[in-house]
Amino acid sequence: MIPSPAHLDIRDDRFRRLVHPTAQLRRLCTGLTWTEGPVWFGDRDCLIFSEIPSQMLYQWSERSGLSIFRERTAFNNGNTRDRQGRLVGCRHGTRDVVRTEHDGRLTVLASTHEGRRLNSPNDVAVSRDGTIWFTDPTYGIISNFEGHRAQPEQPARNVYRLPPEGGSPRAMITDFAQPNGLCFSPDERLLYVAESGSSHDPAVPPVIRRYQVEGEAVTFVDDFAVLDNGLPDGMRCDAEGNLWTSAGDGVHCFAPDGGLMGKILIPETVSNLCFGGHNLFITATTSVYVLFVDVQGAEEWTRCGGF
Repeated sequence: MIPSPAHLDIRDDRFRRLVHPTAQLRRLCTGLTWTEGPVWFGDRDCLIFSEIPSQMLYQWSERSGLSIFRERTAFNNGNTRDRQGRLVGCRHGTRDVVRTEHDGRLTVLASTHEGRRLNSPNDVAVSRDGTIWFTDPTYGIISNFEGHRAQPEQPARNVYRLPPEGGSPRAMITDFAQPNGLCFSPDERLLYVAESGSSHDPAVPPVIRRYQVEGEAVTFVDDFAVLDNGLPDGMRCDAEGNLWTSAGDGVHCFAPDGGLMGKILIPETVSNLCFGGHNLFITATTSVYVLFVDVQGAEEWTRCGGF
């Protein structure tokens, strides 16, 4: 058996078939401030990600390297693509969820709930039927580093659902200290949501919760996993139902039964990740990394269309 490289911490043999021992961890770019929100555009062979404090969206490709995708992003954080291949993002500065149309125009999808401004939408996922789910913690209004300091207008920090036809967001989960990353299982019957409240309150456990989704109903299932280093932020499921989540020491990979199978060790705190074919792209504080993995993301259906 080939020895595991230094960047792999294998806890379960199931992890060995997902990460090849000779695949190298590559740093694609560095020198940034706080990278977030990676999303893969397979039709353009490029990665788009946020640099929150400098209010930039960057794109990277193997052919062209790093370039600016958009400036003055209003502290854009998490990103995804919808069924039509459009970019959907969460902006701290304007406290909204926004969509980039095919012609480049921006459409605000949600900015208020029950007549009050949202806190600071953080991360977003789009289901196959076009429903948009997003988290709304207060990180973007706690200070001026990732947004504009302000008092929250919402009485809670919720997980919201926007129906495919549009309209007002509906609060679906209301008992988080700070809801953060979220993603669906491959069949979209399960929704995973990260609790990152330990960032400001050590009494809050760094837990990932699991919910059952049936139409417009959401039911708590269990505390799926508790991290042993740092807190959960962004995360994705792969096509086999394994959950890959950011953590203090890298990326942790959990089996569908909740068992920790292994870690990808990163020398910076990881904020988020996404799949792009057989590549796992990782945003980590000042840098972006990539590692070949022997599985693809559950969101491969988003590889369609373009701007």
